[in-house]
Amino acid sequence: MPAMHVRLGAFSAALVLAAALSTAASAQKKYDTGASDTEIKIGNIMPYSGPASAYGVIGKTEEAYFRKVNAEGGINGRKINFVTYDDAYSPPKTVEQARKLVESDEVLLIFNSLGTPPNSAIQKYMNQKKVPQLFVATGATKWNDPKDFPWTMGWQPNYQSETVIYAKYILKNKPDAKIAVLYQNDDYGKDYLKGFKDGLGAKAASMIVIEDSYEVSEPTIDSHIVRLKATGADVFMNITTPKFAAQAIKKNAELGWKPLHFLNNVSGSIGSVIKPAGFENAQDIISSQYFKDPTDAQWKKDPAMIAWNEFLDKYYPDANRADASVMYGYIVSQGLVHVLKACGDNLTRENVMKQAASIKNFEPAGLLPGIKVNTSASDFAPLSQLQLIRFKGEHWERFGEILSGDVGG
Repeated sequence: MPAMHVRLGAFSAALVLAAALSTAASAQKKYDTGASDTEIKIGNIMPYSGPASAYGVIGKTEEAYFRKVNAEGGINGRKINFVTYDDAYSPPKTVEQARKLVESDEVLLIFNSLGTPPNSAIQKYMNQKKVPQLFVATGATKWNDPKDFPWTMGWQPNYQSETVIYAKYILKNKPDAKIAVLYQNDDYGKDYLKGFKDGLGAKAASMIVIEDSYEVSEPTIDSHIVRLKATGADVFMNITTPKFAAQAIKKNAELGWKPLHFLNNVSGSIGSVIKPAGFENAQDIISSQYFKDPTDAQWKKDPAMIAWNEFLDKYYPDANRADASVMYGYIVSQGLVHVLKACGDNLTRENVMKQAASIKNFEPAGLLPGIKVNTSASDFAPLSQLQLIRFKGEHWERFGEILSGDVGG
């Protein structure tokens, strides 16, 4: 009998030790809905259809990138489950899809959902639910507002900063300009317009001869271009999404209107805007960029570009490599992976935002030299630097210095 007691005692001690080890292990791991030992479920909303469907390739690139990450072992051993839905760039549909992702699919976070009006429609909901609305695919200034919206963070340089830079260029190089502005009649267009006027300052009233807006539901903006040309303006500030940007460039050429043409960088893609509009029609357009142009021969032997091409060869061979949106999707995906890796085994929504707000001098492959990602608890604008570019031949050419135009939310 005593021998039996010894064996039972040893067995009990082993059970206690195993339980203690199990408790210690589980104590080190923290999960919210959407995360486990094996998986991280990420939500995404893209305009795969509708007037902004040119941006749908961003979601396709991200899906391909996460397949690459999973094939290479995942994030700290966990595979990414990427759930992406179409909202057709329609805010009511965005609300529907966000609710589905959060309440039915139970994702850990929503990543890089696209568009200013769509993200505006779900911002309060995401913050009430305390679910990260991370690295939104829009440059609206309001995403940098950690005080009022601590669960929403931008990614790209904000729109107001960008147009402030264009305005300063005009004031310096064409101080007597007569400016025609075309903008999309929504939060996206109005944000760009505000930055442009702020950049011109007191001269905005006298220099801007016409402000004309279009609705995203309009099939064509040709009549707007005719109206702008009739003012005799010699500078054109073109605040449009890809479909309408291509129309504007083409119509300018048809009318023989050759103003100094500024194009917002969200429509600077050679593949989806410039080429369809005609290279010959886009000469000398000025825009800005913060990542490498895949069509630029100077990056042919660049290690980052070689790696990008190898990624596409294996995981997204059908990608249009002249489309800047493919490079955008590649870069922002690296941003999410960086944050998730930093989370370690603490995959709570709170820690996701904490790590996203603690990025220091991160350089995803594909950014222009000298441009880095930085955030803090009081700065939810990861990227804030830009370089001016001018279209020549069949490529964008960089000129000037790396510029920063931080504007708070």
